[in-house]
Amino acid sequence: QVQVVESGGGLMQPGGSLRLSCAVSGIVSSRHFMGWYRQAPGKERELVAEVARDGSTTYADSVKGRFTISRDNAKNTVYLQMNSLKPEDTAVYYCRARLFGVEFWGQGTQVTVSS
Repeated sequence: QVQVVESGGGLMQPGGSLRLSCAVSGIVSSRHFMGWYRQAPGKERELVAEVARDGSTTYADSVKGRFTISRDNAKNTVYLQMNSLKPEDTAVYYCRARLFGVEFWGQGTQVTVSS
């Protein structure tokens, strides 16, 4: 059984930092495209960042230079380091594992950026 579990969300002031973790079991995350998505109230879910099997990364323009996606293959875990947080980063953040059209999603973790 595949499990994707996000953690690390919370309340942070603008300009602060958070690190999200995505722990995967039942699959080898290094063989999958691993991505972070987010969904704000009233908006569609959007890609934040993705790391490919070869380690190459993709970022949404809105987070470039502020967020960094990384993976620890030994721990089967993917991280999203979020710096210089803005109120518009407030959303539920989801982790997705993808391979050949098969997707596994986590339940999400809430990130709220507010003073």
